[in-house]
Amino acid sequence: MRKISLQWRITLMTVLLIGVTCVAMNLLLCLSGVYYMDTIADSLQGGGSVIINDEDMASFDPQLIAPNEELTIVVDGAQGRFRTANWYITAAVTLLSGMLAYFVSGRTLKPLRSFASQVEQVQLSNLADMKINEDILPEFRQFSHSFNQMLERLNNAFAAQRQFTGNAAHELRTPLALMQAQLELFSAEHSDVLPETAAFLSLLREQTERLTQMTKTLLEMSNLQQVARNERIQLAPMVEEIFADLAPLTDKRGITLTADGDGVMTGSDALIYRLLFNLTENAVKYNRPGGSVRVCVTQEPEKLRIRVSDTGCGIPEQYQQSIFQPFFRVDKSRSREYGGAGLGLSLVWEIAALHGGSVWVEKSSDKGTTIAVELPTQQSTKP
Repeated sequence: MRKISLQWRITLMTVLLIGVTCVAMNLLLCLSGVYYMDTIADSLQGGGSVIINDEDMASFDPQLIAPNEELTIVVDGAQGRFRTANWYITAAVTLLSGMLAYFVSGRTLKPLRSFASQVEQVQLSNLADMKINEDILPEFRQFSHSFNQMLERLNNAFAAQRQFTGNAAHELRTPLALMQAQLELFSAEHSDVLPETAAFLSLLREQTERLTQMTKTLLEMSNLQQVARNERIQLAPMVEEIFADLAPLTDKRGITLTADGDGVMTGSDALIYRLLFNLTENAVKYNRPGGSVRVCVTQEPEKLRIRVSDTGCGIPEQYQQSIFQPFFRVDKSRSREYGGAGLGLSLVWEIAALHGGSVWVEKSSDKGTTIAVELPTQQSTKP
């Protein structure tokens, strides 16, 4: 019963109610009709009567019988036909009522369907602009008002979170830059230190650089909402540029990069570049030495699909939904080896959602992984 839609529930309940009512009325009518028929028959006291059977119905002519107040005509089988006709009428009324209830309930539930379609359009990127229409049925008005208040609270919470992240990242940039500069200066002025001290300084420089990159990424993520998304982007040249930027890393690991297809979309050039760069860099870093990475772009009428495939060891199924969460790593020791803060794929997810798209692991096995991104070709001109 829980899987039945509300419209069908209303229809079935209406049919049941009308059916029970019609049956009750039918029984009462039958009892009343039969009772009065029997009463009329019993009240005849010595009067003449003519009993006409069904076989004689065709030969009966009321014009041939003279009017007589004491004449009563009793037609055999009238009670049975009366009951049968009543049951047929009951079934027809119940069926027609059910059909009418289905269409009427559909019209009644139309505001609820409209409400559901509006709710489906709510995204993290449009919480401030998305408001549910409250000028609907009184039964849904309070619900719509509460939902709008919830959206406002969520938007305020996310705005406060972005502001805190941006402020924290901004404040961390200066001390990290100062630490980095001091470490570089100290290493340059003390090149004859002990091997243990040199290794310690190298570790400090590496971790400081990692913190700097993390701070930069957090600052970018906090400012995503303010970036305009009205630039015309052609992806094939962008992919070639990314391949050129990643050439030192691919040459070091012996990874082959190939591209296929092209597409045009409207969005933020800088953010789409970062999305493709992060996906491609991730595919190169976690690939097998001597492996390959393929970037395939498919243009469709209203959307654009990007697939980045590698020949790495794959992602376990239980982690395929978690890799887009901030700071998540499948293999922490291996991630530390290649640097990064676990924010690359999280930034990819944020950029895709900001453009009204989505990203997911399309397939993954011990032969490699394919991550797919789907983006609409047209964007809102609002930042």
